[in-house]
Amino acid sequence: MFGNLSERLESVFKTLRGHGRITEDNIRDAVRDIKRALLEADVNFKVVKDFVETVTQKASGQDVIKSVTPGQQIIKIVHDELVSILGGAAKPLIFQGTPPHKWMLVGLQGSGKTTMCAKLALYYRKKAGKRPLLVAADVYRPAAIDQLETLGRALDIPVFSGDRKNPVQICKDGADFARKNFHDLIIFDTAGRLHIDDDMMNEAANIAKAIEPHELFFTADSMTGQDAVTAASAFNAKLPITGIALTKLDGDARGGAALSVMSVIGKPIRFIGIGEKPDQFDLFHAERMASRILGMGDVVSLVEKAQDIVDEKQAKELEKKIMRSEFTLADFRDQMRNIRKMGSFEQILSMIPGIGSQMKNVQFDEKQLVRIEAIIDSMTVKERLKPLILDGSRRKRIAMGSGTTVNDVNRLLKQFFDMQKMMKRMGKMMGGGGGKLGALKGMASKMGMNNLR
Repeated sequence: MFGNLSERLESVFKTLRGHGRITEDNIRDAVRDIKRALLEADVNFKVVKDFVETVTQKASGQDVIKSVTPGQQIIKIVHDELVSILGGAAKPLIFQGTPPHKWMLVGLQGSGKTTMCAKLALYYRKKAGKRPLLVAADVYRPAAIDQLETLGRALDIPVFSGDRKNPVQICKDGADFARKNFHDLIIFDTAGRLHIDDDMMNEAANIAKAIEPHELFFTADSMTGQDAVTAASAFNAKLPITGIALTKLDGDARGGAALSVMSVIGKPIRFIGIGEKPDQFDLFHAERMASRILGMGDVVSLVEKAQDIVDEKQAKELEKKIMRSEFTLADFRDQMRNIRKMGSFEQILSMIPGIGSQMKNVQFDEKQLVRIEAIIDSMTVKERLKPLILDGSRRKRIAMGSGTTVNDVNRLLKQFFDMQKMMKRMGKMMGGGGGKLGALKGMASKMGMNNLR
C-alpha cells in the first residue's frame, strides 16, 4: 500500500537527516523532491500545490523547533499536512433517527461496489450489532444480483432483489421489506454507471429521491488514481454524496486517489477495502494512514486486529504456558493461524514502525505457512506435545502424510525449538503481563523471517 510514495518520501527524509539545521536551501530541495514524489503518485496538481506551499511556509516560519533535527521537523510538518488533506480527525458515522438507516453506494463499473456492500454489512453486524439487509438493485451487469446473493449466503446476510427489473422499485420495495422484518440497516447496491451517461445518472438520482438515504457513498477504485477523483467530482455534482469508500487500496502503490479525493470534493473517506475477502476492510483514519505512508507504522490498527482475532481467555492460557515454558507445537500452529487471520505478513509488518521500509524488497512465501500447518496436523497428539520424540522414522512418516519432505519437517522443528527458546526469554521479560497482544509478540517477525524462500 503506497509503497512507491513511501519509498520516495523516505529518500527525501534520509537526505535531510544528514543536515545539522534547517536552511532555505535544504527546505527548497526537500519540498521540490516531495512535490515530485506526490505528482508521480498521481496526486491532484492543485492538492500538491497547496500541500507544498503549506509545508514550505511552516518549515520556514516560526513553527520550526530548534531542538529537533531537520529531518524530524520536516517529517512532522509533512505528517500533519498529510493528515489534513486526508480529512483530519476521524468523525464516526452516527446512526441517528428512526431505523432502518439507509446507505446507498454508487460509482463506476468495476469499482467494487458489490463487494464493498457485503463488507459494510458484515462489519456493522459484528461491530455495532446491526441487522443489515442487502438490496440488489444492479439489474444491468450480468450476474450482479447473483453475486450479491452468493455473498449474502456466505455471510448469512439476507439479500432483497425484488422483481429484478426496475432499480427504483426494487429499492423502494427493499426499504418496505426491511421495515416489516425489523432490519435496522439497509445497504443498496446500485449499478455501475458513467457520469457522462445522463440516463443512468438520472436513475441514480431517482433512487436517491425515492429512498432518501441517510448516507450516499461514492465507491472508488483507488488504483485508477486521478480518474477516480475526476469521477468522484462528477458524481458529487449530480448526487448528494456524503462520503467515499476506497476499494483495492492494498494494490495501490501510488496513493493518488486517497491523497486527492477528500480535498477535491470536500467529502470524507469513510471506508477502505484492503483485499478481496469480506473481512479485509477498515474504517478510514487519516492519521493512521499518514503514519503508514511515512513509514511510521500503524500500531493502533495492529492492536485492534489482534483484539479481534485473539480470545482473551485463550491468550491468558497461552501466557501461562509461556511463563512455564510449556509452549507446544499445537500452540505454535494455533498462534500461526491467528496471525494469518490478521492479514498477510506484508500487511502486518507495514503496521510496525520502522519495519515496513526495511522489508520492502523481501519476498514472503505465504504457502509455506500452509505446509507448516500440514506438517503439524500430520503428527499425533503426543508428538505435538513432545516433539523431542520425533526420530528419523517418525519424521519420514510425517513428511509423507503432509506431502512435504523430511528437510521441511527438520526445518520446522528447528524453527519451533528456536521459538521455544524465544518464548521462554519473553516469558521472563513479560513477568506475567502482556495482555492480548503479549502472546503474539515476536511471533510474526520470527515466523516471517524463517519462512523466507
